[in-house]
Amino acid sequence: MTARTLLGPAYSARRPDRAVGEVVSLGARVYCSRMTETTLAVRGDEDPWTSDETAAVRAELEDDLVRLRKELDLSAKELQDLLRDGVDGAGNDQADVGSTSLERDAEMSLAANQRVLLLQTEKALERLGKGTYGVCETCGEPIGKLRLQAFPRATLCKSCKQREERR
Repeated sequence: MTARTLLGPAYSARRPDRAVGEVVSLGARVYCSRMTETTLAVRGDEDPWTSDETAAVRAELEDDLVRLRKELDLSAKELQDLLRDGVDGAGNDQADVGSTSLERDAEMSLAANQRVLLLQTEKALERLGKGTYGVCETCGEPIGKLRLQAFPRATLCKSCKQREERR
């Protein structure tokens, strides 16, 4: 698989004057004439991902996936208990009803956040398996190895994320 088929047309086709597997920097991008599916995009000023670094990111994401699923199951059970108890049960005064409503709303918000993190983690693992991990979904440039090591679920490079946050 070539970098062109993996990462799109912005990468030039394999040049005959380059050795197979030779890594060539093209501005902010890195081109490898014959990439394996585990080769991940890096910025021009970064070293390529090592197998240990890739394994560490994968392990962190898989651990997060297990943890988030457990937390989501626990949140669902707690929310179910809150809903089963009801909001306007007999004998409850207004303060009790308000407190229960507030607790239910907070639990629903936490569960929604956990679902978003779970989906982001699943998506990151999918991209890691496809070899597209580390490529910005907006501009197609490398996200940056340090950024991904700090936040493995990142899907946008720093500049695209800044633009998104300004909106």
